[in-house]
Amino acid sequence: MEQYDVLVIGAGPAGLFCAIHAAWPGYRVLLLEKNPDPGAKLLISGSGQCNISHDGEIRDFLSHYGDHGKQVKPALFGFTNRDLIEFFRKRGLAMMTEENGKVFPETRRSADILALLIKECKERGVDLHCGEPVTSVTRTSDGFEITTPTMLYRSTVLVIATGGASYPKSGSTGDGYRFVASLGQPVTEIAPALTPLIIRNYPFAALSGISFERMHFSVWRAGKKIADHTGDVLFTHLGLSGPGILDASREIRVEDVIRLSFVGNLKREEFTADLSRRIQEARVWQIGTILAAYPIPERLNRKLLALSGIPEDLKGNHFSAEQRSHLITNCTEFPLTVTAPGGFSVAMVTRGGIALDSVNPKTMESTIIPDLYFAGEVLDIDGDTGGYNLQAAFSTGFLAGRSIRKKRESG
Repeated sequence: MEQYDVLVIGAGPAGLFCAIHAAWPGYRVLLLEKNPDPGAKLLISGSGQCNISHDGEIRDFLSHYGDHGKQVKPALFGFTNRDLIEFFRKRGLAMMTEENGKVFPETRRSADILALLIKECKERGVDLHCGEPVTSVTRTSDGFEITTPTMLYRSTVLVIATGGASYPKSGSTGDGYRFVASLGQPVTEIAPALTPLIIRNYPFAALSGISFERMHFSVWRAGKKIADHTGDVLFTHLGLSGPGILDASREIRVEDVIRLSFVGNLKREEFTADLSRRIQEARVWQIGTILAAYPIPERLNRKLLALSGIPEDLKGNHFSAEQRSHLITNCTEFPLTVTAPGGFSVAMVTRGGIALDSVNPKTMESTIIPDLYFAGEVLDIDGDTGGYNLQAAFSTGFLAGRSIRKKRESG
């Protein structure tokens, strides 16, 4: 049995950052990781390039966390995107910002981010034990007991930073939910988020790889529109992906209908009027040639004609009202029914987790169990693509670590 002042479970970005900022001279901090090495999911983030955060004002981040922007606000405002960039710059790793606002290390290597975090842990005296999975967590009269296959640890303070359940090959298998449930901490229902969508009777499999910038699409449920979105969309072999779809996926459920617009900013009535004008002006042209005036890829053009029951050689002067109605619908609000979201194996993050109403947003400490803290994706916080989730991991990790130190200093 070993005694520690702080024990952090999970050596991802949130756990590493929490341990770094909880460290205190003479204060024993242990970081436990079940994988052979730390930061497995961090290493594959951004295809190994690590989109660590996003540019802009931190107040603009709040709308990128769905309904939970208010709860994550203290963490984000307490350690901003500028603070994160400066943290790494001071230690010799500069950042770069792309035109789309995504922030990456100049080296474009996730491994450089991880190496710096591990180095910082060592310099601050944090003990890092890898290949040591936690099997159980229990509450004691003066702290916590944490059991692994080879050791029993006792700690005054416990931090759960185990990540969610997405990308289970990286070690994120939902362990933290089991640990906190055994302690009596509420956990909301979890599901994949930032995930592609699988479509029933998908008609565009042969067009896999075609992408659309800033496509307008809407989400319908039981015949009612529940949301409008604009974002980049990608056709896959099984359905839809791309940043716009991934960001919207947190609110999409099985049997929802996604309606895609292939005609840019034109609304249905605007496209109807414009198409009618073009047909009137070029009645002897083929419908496919007229349709080519819109930002629709050639292969999709032909597919939309076929799905609308329109022969490729049909000319404007033989274009029936029924054919026109089908084509207008398919161009402006093509309906695709969701069979399922992509599973945890392809989801970037997890929706749901430790209930935020049981966590003090100003400290990351449980409001139910004293000296129990949380950081990162294990919380019911999921952000959009573009660096928002890693920023939340670092910010909540920083807040938890700082809060632990403040409590130590004051007590």
